[in-house]
Amino acid sequence: MTTFTIQDDFMLDGQPVKLISGALHYFRIVPEYWQDRLEKLKNMGCNCVETYIPWNYHEPKKGQFDFSGRKDVARFVREAQALGLWVILRPTPYICAEWEFGGLPAWLLADDSMRVRSTYQPYLDAVDAYYAELFKVIRPLFFTHGGSVLMCQIENEYGSFGNDKQYLKAIKRLMEKHGCDVPMFTSDGGWREVLDAGTLLNEGVLPTANFGSRTDEQIGALRQFMSDNDIQGPLMCMEFWIGWFNNWGSPLKTRDAKEAAGELDAMLRQGSVNIYMFHGGTNPEFYNGCSYHNGMDPQITSYDYAAPLTEWGTEAEKYAAFREVIAKYNPITPVPLSTPITFKSYGELRCENQVSLFNTLSSLAKPIETDIPQPMEKLGQGYGYILYRAHVGKARELAKAKLADCDDRAQVFVNQKLIATQYKETMGSNIPLTLDHPTDNVIDILVENLGRINYGASLVSPHQRKGIKGGFMLDLHFHTGWQQYCLELDNVDQVDFTGDYQEGVPAFYQFTVDIEEPADTFLNLNGWGKGAAFLNGENLGRFWELGPTHYLYIPAPLLKKGKNTIVLFETEGRTGTVSLDDQPLIDQPQEA
Repeated sequence: MTTFTIQDDFMLDGQPVKLISGALHYFRIVPEYWQDRLEKLKNMGCNCVETYIPWNYHEPKKGQFDFSGRKDVARFVREAQALGLWVILRPTPYICAEWEFGGLPAWLLADDSMRVRSTYQPYLDAVDAYYAELFKVIRPLFFTHGGSVLMCQIENEYGSFGNDKQYLKAIKRLMEKHGCDVPMFTSDGGWREVLDAGTLLNEGVLPTANFGSRTDEQIGALRQFMSDNDIQGPLMCMEFWIGWFNNWGSPLKTRDAKEAAGELDAMLRQGSVNIYMFHGGTNPEFYNGCSYHNGMDPQITSYDYAAPLTEWGTEAEKYAAFREVIAKYNPITPVPLSTPITFKSYGELRCENQVSLFNTLSSLAKPIETDIPQPMEKLGQGYGYILYRAHVGKARELAKAKLADCDDRAQVFVNQKLIATQYKETMGSNIPLTLDHPTDNVIDILVENLGRINYGASLVSPHQRKGIKGGFMLDLHFHTGWQQYCLELDNVDQVDFTGDYQEGVPAFYQFTVDIEEPADTFLNLNGWGKGAAFLNGENLGRFWELGPTHYLYIPAPLLKKGKNTIVLFETEGRTGTVSLDDQPLIDQPQEA
């Protein structure tokens, strides 16, 4: 049986080994392509693969666990092992990863007192229940049980959030309780303050550092920290950032391949590395994360990350540059690629059916009635949209109305006519209303969860609870009496296209395409405003006219021979062309 220990070096079967790993998130790739991406990782020279495990992906509703299909992490690890790759797992409750709420489940926020990443007992109880299920799946994959998993992380960049050592110990004890018997590590930024705060000394937990530049300086800081604290172990950059994530409305970020390869060489001269990302993939469904830059700043659907493999799995410029560097440290024996992948254009699609949201609302959700509008989490909803409806009586002019404490993006309608759209710059500002129906004026407020913040102090911000949290004010008083429609849009097959279509309001649009041979393609959405797209009922992710991307990547396994149905939910009342092309529609990139 394999042995793996952490001494002055990583010791594998009694011999020192330099781990050259690449980050590859199974949850951002269709399972049919896991093997292809892993083969390409091996062919670049890596001997190891790293992945996070996002809690909210596997327990989207409290007590409802799913480790099947796209969520079958055990299959992913076994495929890596079959290729001779070692595995680093990061099953921490919090992952960051530009993923919704950093991987934490939205249902935690139904507890008004919830404090994540702390010793708050209901939080630890929730982690305990999750680990009870998770470790049944991953424990057999550890090298101690004949698998290929060498190490597990206990927390992620905790030094950039807190310094509660009792919390770190609690997570470690929970992992041990549920069967973690492989070496553990932490990862933090490469400077003293966060290393002091986020590491767990005298517990046999290896500290590692995350950075992507100034390698000699930052790995030197880790070396000094370990020396000062008499910590035995090799130096490792657990996240060697070779690109960056992207936000809506900002230029696409890139990074020079030669410069990044030089930093990689500097790191490999001194220790082990995990390249973040080797292949980024796609943020599926509504799982994109969100930054906070003077307001909510959601990340785009693509998680390309300027990685050696593009979002759609082809070799980018960094691939060859990194392979040349890695070959100096690890002999490369290529394996043949086993998954045929082709790209194809299927042409422009014609809209066959359309219906406004208001005229199919009852087919998608049943209203929940409360006096005071409730946030998503209180209604058992995690993601997507929520529509608040109120009947406000007779005709009159109101000089002002106002949303109080609402996140993230709201559209206000009077009698199904758009009156205002508010986002971070204008949320909560006064809205004049003309109520023009003689007896029964209806206000609808469509609120979108753009993605919960995944990093930093705002992780515990009130902005994390989505929807209306304060109320809606008419003049100076809060209006009471609301119907709430939870629209997670996991049931677009129930959209009733026999209803009427209205221009200028949120609506659903249906397209079909007959396919003889499925191939990879790009759903290009030139001219459309904002929304989400669904292929055969599966949520492909969000689109937004702000760019920098105007496409959604469709891997061939999501298509089927014969008739395929695409549904767009568009919220701005804007329409454009829809085409399936062999190239993506992207704005001009800019170097990071």
